[in-house]
Amino acid sequence: MEVVNVKQLHPYRSDRTASRLGKLSPNLITYHDPKSPAAEAFRSLRTNIGFADIDHDLKMLVITSPGPFDGKTTVASNFAITMAKIDKKVLMIDCDLRKPRLHKNFGLNNDIGLTHILNDMIVEGMPSTEFVKKVPLIDNLWVITSGFIPPNPTEVLASKKMESFLKQVQKEYDLVILDTPPVASLTDAAILGKQANGVVLVVSSGETEIEMALHAKQALTNVDAKILGVVITKLEKGVSGYYYYYKNYYYNYYYYNNENDDS
Repeated sequence: MEVVNVKQLHPYRSDRTASRLGKLSPNLITYHDPKSPAAEAFRSLRTNIGFADIDHDLKMLVITSPGPFDGKTTVASNFAITMAKIDKKVLMIDCDLRKPRLHKNFGLNNDIGLTHILNDMIVEGMPSTEFVKKVPLIDNLWVITSGFIPPNPTEVLASKKMESFLKQVQKEYDLVILDTPPVASLTDAAILGKQANGVVLVVSSGETEIEMALHAKQALTNVDAKILGVVITKLEKGVSGYYYYYKNYYYNYYYYNNENDDS
């Protein structure tokens, strides 16, 4: 299994400026400072995920975490930007239908999104740009926000309409990235993980409980989801690897392969 460790002090902090339309969150380090060692950590993640299953094209990727504050949306967003920068046509979909925040990262309006599409609430003749939103200032990157919060998120994500929709968008984009709810306590990520080519699990060093991480892994393997690797956020100094410092961010990463390691 490939493991990439990325420490970020505040991957889930509330950022009011990011909610302004057209304003990209400071957490998008791969955009704001692409030459920094911090951004290089995400490019290393891109390389390792690319080699995780070299015999198959990666068309749809789920990024999830055991708990709600592990930094999965920040990791997903930065990874999407690194893919878009190598001329991949990338679509991100906010599948967290309980606490969506992908639109805040990219300064987008969440007036029309995924739940509107799946509930046939798109007005005939409405341009696709109304619900498939182009990220400002970043080429090759589009986002479908969550839309309204439904009373039955799990049923919506497990529906045949969702399955058909995901099959369709995979034909139109080089890579589809799904930002899902935490997998340890909800089944949403596992449902989508089964349909994806791979899953990246984001855990928080010193915060994610071992039992939660193991439960998350088991929930994914129970549905035969392919776990491509793990990203560890907020890793403290003193762990072997390569350390970089950028403003409020610390990044550390290392890689290992051991298919027999279930830890």
